[in-house]
Amino acid sequence: MSNYQTLSKINVNKHIEKKGNLSYLSWAWAVDQLLSNDPNATWSYGEPVSFGETLMVFCTVKAFDKEMRAQLPVMDYRNKAIANPDAMDVNTAMQRCLAKAIALHGIGLYIYAGEDLPEKPKALTEQEAEEAYNNWMAAKEMLVDDDGNEDAEMVTNAWGKMPSNVRTGIKKYGEKLRALQEADEQATQHINEIKKEAA
Repeated sequence: MSNYQTLSKINVNKHIEKKGNLSYLSWAWAVDQLLSNDPNATWSYGEPVSFGETLMVFCTVKAFDKEMRAQLPVMDYRNKAIANPDAMDVNTAMQRCLAKAIALHGIGLYIYAGEDLPEKPKALTEQEAEEAYNNWMAAKEMLVDDDGNEDAEMVTNAWGKMPSNVRTGIKKYGEKLRALQEADEQATQHINEIKKEAA
């Protein structure tokens, strides 16, 4: 079993620190685990890099004769980069970056799973869904072939290029319209039946 496989099997759940909605591995515990498994392990910090008013820190951990480098923005508890961070903000980010670089060797790497995934698209409001639905229906009328019939391939391609939250909004609004239309038809039918019985 490789060093990475051994370290990745360590359960770190009891050593996770919570800050808002974020989870962090205790850097002190991570260092202890690292040195327990490789007493010769070392780490160093790179020169921070500015992005406008925000800052990115870097840390390289060498363990088992292999270097792993991690980066981390100086962030607040909402996972947002801090503008003009002070020394304490930078120090905290450096410690968290150290824990992250250690995790690249296997210790607690699983708690970072999903951090690089895009945020889930925000659901459309009812007004936005209605507008998107109307725009889509208008666009479909223009996606026709030479004979004036709806071009299925063009419609499919256009639909696939829309963001998933827009497609979901259009579907839900369309379902709502169909439900209202069905309810209206049923009510009309019921009224007509009552009129026939009364005649």
